[in-house]
Amino acid sequence: MTVLTKPEVIDTIDELRNRLCLAKQNTAARGGDAHVVLVPTMGALHAGHRALVRRAVALGDIVVVSIFVNPLQFGVNEDLDTYPRTLDADVAALAEEGAAFVFAPHAREMYPDGASSTRLTAGTVGGLYEGAARPGHFDGMLTVVAKLLNIVEPDIAVFGQKDAQQVFLVERMVADLNLRTTIEVVPTVREDSGLALSSRNRNLDEPARSAARSLSVGLNAAATAASSGVPAAIVAAHAVIGAQPLVKLDYLVVVHPHTYLPVDDDYRGQARMLVAAVVGSTRLIDNISLDIP
Repeated sequence: MTVLTKPEVIDTIDELRNRLCLAKQNTAARGGDAHVVLVPTMGALHAGHRALVRRAVALGDIVVVSIFVNPLQFGVNEDLDTYPRTLDADVAALAEEGAAFVFAPHAREMYPDGASSTRLTAGTVGGLYEGAARPGHFDGMLTVVAKLLNIVEPDIAVFGQKDAQQVFLVERMVADLNLRTTIEVVPTVREDSGLALSSRNRNLDEPARSAARSLSVGLNAAATAASSGVPAAIVAAHAVIGAQPLVKLDYLVVVHPHTYLPVDDDYRGQARMLVAAVVGSTRLIDNISLDIP
């Protein structure tokens, strides 16, 4: 019988730094490299998060999972107050995956003087797609990720490909600011139906869940049609997603992987299709890589 070791739950920055220092010393004394890997989350962990943690455990010696519902990345009419908070269940899940520490600070620990007046800006791309739907979201996201990278000082930070625009912006921030953390991206984890795992999937009733599958089906149709060019890929995705009356499409766009700006109709090469839609009352996002020969 496997005995699970519960990760240490820490809610203050100073204590986390102290515990990490000791953990590095202990790991080094045993002959390890004491590589620290960070998995930033907002909690309500599902199988997708667990895949990130498993990858982190494979990459490093000391895994820190942060659980923090960051108020800076929620707009006035968004679900900050109702966002699921399931710390006990999350810690139990992380024990099964081998995380060493859970950093679960209160908002006053991260922002002792209230909402931070110093923030990173996500630039032009931060105002597109999800940024257009959620103004200021990516500024808040980058600000808290930068804080977490400075607090934990990880060798590697692990993110999921499902949040493709977020991954692009984090990677660009790390490069622009010469941060010493490597970003590791884990492929999107999906249900058997193809629906990308999300903490918000729990809000889908069965008709909405069935309709939501059209996002991944449409993306796969686009990937198949991409051999005929960008317009064909877009038409193929629209044909599938638009057939679902419960799905209200917000955007569907093909972007360049190195700029995340929309590509022209005659573009050739690697690209990524991004989609966002409200299914019933739940907003979902997804994406897929396209090869346009």
